[in-house]
Amino acid sequence: MAQQTARARLVDVAQAAGVSKATVSKVLNGRQDLSVRPETRRRVHEAAEALGYRPHSGARALAGASTHALALLVPALANPTYVTIARGAYQRARELGYLSLLAEDFDGQEADESFNDLVQEGRVDGLLIASARPGHPLLDALGRSPVPHVFLNRSVEGSGRNVTMDVARSSVTALDHLYDLGHRTIGHIAGPPGITPSDTRKQAFQRHAEELSVAAPVASGDFTEDGGVSAALELLRPADGGTHRRVTALYTSSLAQAIGAMGAIRSLGLRIPEDISVVGNDDLPVAGHLHPPLTTVAMPLYELGTAAVDALVAAIRGTPPGDVVVPTEPRLVLRGSTARPGDAP
Repeated sequence: MAQQTARARLVDVAQAAGVSKATVSKVLNGRQDLSVRPETRRRVHEAAEALGYRPHSGARALAGASTHALALLVPALANPTYVTIARGAYQRARELGYLSLLAEDFDGQEADESFNDLVQEGRVDGLLIASARPGHPLLDALGRSPVPHVFLNRSVEGSGRNVTMDVARSSVTALDHLYDLGHRTIGHIAGPPGITPSDTRKQAFQRHAEELSVAAPVASGDFTEDGGVSAALELLRPADGGTHRRVTALYTSSLAQAIGAMGAIRSLGLRIPEDISVVGNDDLPVAGHLHPPLTTVAMPLYELGTAAVDALVAAIRGTPPGDVVVPTEPRLVLRGSTARPGDAP
């Protein structure tokens, strides 16, 4: 079987013609308001023909001036948190007569090329951005583009267009539950540094632990099962080779981390919840089917998606942007992964 040739991309045409991606996109879309010499236009068309470049079907469909389309950029589709947010955004967008598109922004890479093209060309009516980490190249692109946008779940300081939840309250809810059970050394598995909700959650955890006079060691990890494993082992392994465990309970920053942490606890020969209690942040149906079922702090993720669309559509219609906090407070979902501290050494 012959090997399939990779499809030519916009960046390939730009490199072959010696121009920017934005110039290629505008030339191939027939934009006449672009000051480009005829020779450059000819070079772009020749490069596209030689490479067999075909415009992305999604981008081509969105070429109209007003598309009634919104685009949601999430950091990782593997994170179930964003599935719930996306569902809320999609349903609310439909109610308001918009199509909601979805793009994934892999860690350590620029946003998907087609998504960047949508930003540069204004081919969507607005953007919902859930991956606004510091230094993200998209932030610079937005500074040069008039396209309406809001940031959700990961806020940008000073932007005045953040749609967030009461993340700090989630830490207070988890800590109060574990404290009332009698735990006095409670570890927190935070997300990677520099991620706004994770930093806020960690700071609230440390602040409330100090108010309760609770020992509160913290370890950071990715929002994944593997991140939960590594951070849990850091918090649970005996210090200095001794026999005393450092913590009797863990509060994780994501559901995936909690699943990994539960595996790490078992790998050390410990029991849940008799030896170590676990509380996960965010609640999804799978939490109730773990062994034991996982106690969680349910965040208003669906409402976050709907509120972000409401704010974005309002901006599209001319309302000045402003920060929005979803009024629904975090809620403890009590299951079998938490109990009073055991007597095991």
